[in-house]
Amino acid sequence: MTSAATGPESGARAAHPDHLGHVIFITAAAAMGGFLFGYDSSVINGAVEAIRDRYDIGSGTLAQVIAIALIGCAIGAATAGRIADRIGRIRCMQIASVLFTASAIGSALPFALWDLAMWRVIGGFAIGMASVIGPAYIAEVSPPAYRGRLGSFQQAAIVIGIAVSQLVNYAVLQIADGDQRGEILGLEAWQWMLGVMVVPAILYGLLSFAIPESPRFLISVGKKAEARKILEEVEGNKIDLDARVAEIETAMHREHKSSFKDLLGNRFFFLPIVWVGIGLSMFQQLVGINVAFYYSATLWQSVGIDPTDSFFYSFTTSIINIIGTVIAMVLVDRVGRRPLALVGSVGMALALAVEAWAFSADLIDGKLPATQGVVALIAAHTFVLFFALSWGVVVWVFLGEMFPNRLRAAALGVAVFAQWMANWAITASFPSLADWNLSGTYIIYACFAVLSIPFVLKFVKETKGKTLEEMG
Repeated sequence: MTSAATGPESGARAAHPDHLGHVIFITAAAAMGGFLFGYDSSVINGAVEAIRDRYDIGSGTLAQVIAIALIGCAIGAATAGRIADRIGRIRCMQIASVLFTASAIGSALPFALWDLAMWRVIGGFAIGMASVIGPAYIAEVSPPAYRGRLGSFQQAAIVIGIAVSQLVNYAVLQIADGDQRGEILGLEAWQWMLGVMVVPAILYGLLSFAIPESPRFLISVGKKAEARKILEEVEGNKIDLDARVAEIETAMHREHKSSFKDLLGNRFFFLPIVWVGIGLSMFQQLVGINVAFYYSATLWQSVGIDPTDSFFYSFTTSIINIIGTVIAMVLVDRVGRRPLALVGSVGMALALAVEAWAFSADLIDGKLPATQGVVALIAAHTFVLFFALSWGVVVWVFLGEMFPNRLRAAALGVAVFAQWMANWAITASFPSLADWNLSGTYIIYACFAVLSIPFVLKFVKETKGKTLEEMG
C-alpha cells in the first residue's frame, strides 16, 4: 500500500485550524478499525473458561482456539496493502466491516468447536486488515505537523476497544449472576460477550461511507480532481492545491510499487531497515502484553481471585492502558519516539520482574499470600501503563514512518505479519507455560523487555520531525 502524503514542501504545512476538526473526524472514523481490533482481540478473555468447560478441552487445545485468530490476523496484514492498492482504502475498510460482522455473529452462535475456530480466523483476517489500513490511511490524510498525534489515534482506539470489551464482559457476567455459562435470553453469557461486537462492526462500515478516499490512492488511479478536493478539505484552501497534487504525483512517480523482492538485501536475507521493523514488531509482543488482555481473567482466577473480581481487575487494567496511551499521544511529538520506547522498556522490565517474584510464592488455599497478591496486582497495572505510554503507541508510529517510500507497503506488511506471528506464539504458549511455571513465564517476558533496550539504542533511529520522503 502506497503510504502517506509527502512532507512539508510547499503544501504540506500544518492544517488550517478551520479544517483540523474535519481531519480529526476522518481520523477517528478510520480508527474504528483499531477499536474493533482491540475489541475482538480482547473480548475472548471473558469466554476462555466457558469455552474450556463447554467443549471439555485442555490447556493446549484451548490455547489454539484462542490463538488461531492470530493466524487470520497475520494473513490479513500480509495481504491488506495489496488489496488497498487495487481497490482503495475505503473499500478495504468496508470489507473488514463485513468480516467483523460475520465473525461476531458466527462466534456467538457456533455449532461446534471447529466452526468457533473458523469464525475467529475470519475475525482475525479483519483485524489484520484493520491493523494495516488504519495507520496507513491516517498517515495519508494527516498534515505532517499533526501526523504523530493523529497516528496515535489507532492505538488509542485499540485500547478503548479493549476497555469496552472488558466492560461489556463484566456487564454480561453481572446479568448472568457471575456465571460465564449462565443463560441470558436463550444464549450463554459468553456467547453474548462475543456477539455484541456486531454493533461496532456495523458502525465501522457506516462510518466508512462518511470519510473520503486517500488522496494518494486517487492520484494513483488518475482521479486528480477528487484528490485536489480532499486535499483542500484536510489541509485548507490557503495552499497551492495544484502544486500539492503535483508534489504527490512526482513522489509517486519516483517510487514504484514495492514488492517482497525490494526488501531483500545482500546479507541476512532482508535489508537492515526491514529487520529493524520486524524487531520492533516482535519485541512489542514478546514482552507478553497480550497475555494481560487475552488471559487476565483466567490468570487472576488461577491465583485465587473471585471470577467477578477478576473481570473487574481486567477492566481496571484496560483503564490504565487508556491512560498510558493518552500520555504517549501527548508526548510522542514532543519528546520523540525513541526516548518513549526506552523509558517503556525499563519500566516494563522492572514491573515484569516484580510480577515474576509475586507469582513465585506458594499458594495458600489456592490463593497468593496477601502481600504477593497486592504486589502482583500493582505490578501488572504498572507493566500495562509503561507498555501503553511507550511501545503500544510508538511501534505503530515508527512502522508508519520509518520505511523509505519505495519499500513502505511491502515492509509494513512484513513487519505487521511478524507482529501477529509473535503475538500468536505468546498467546498459544501461555496456558501451557503457566501450567509449567507462572513465575518462570514472567521472567521470560522480563528478559525480552531487557533485550529491547540495547536493540533500540543500537538499531532504532528517531523519526520525529522528519517528512516521509526524508526516510529515504
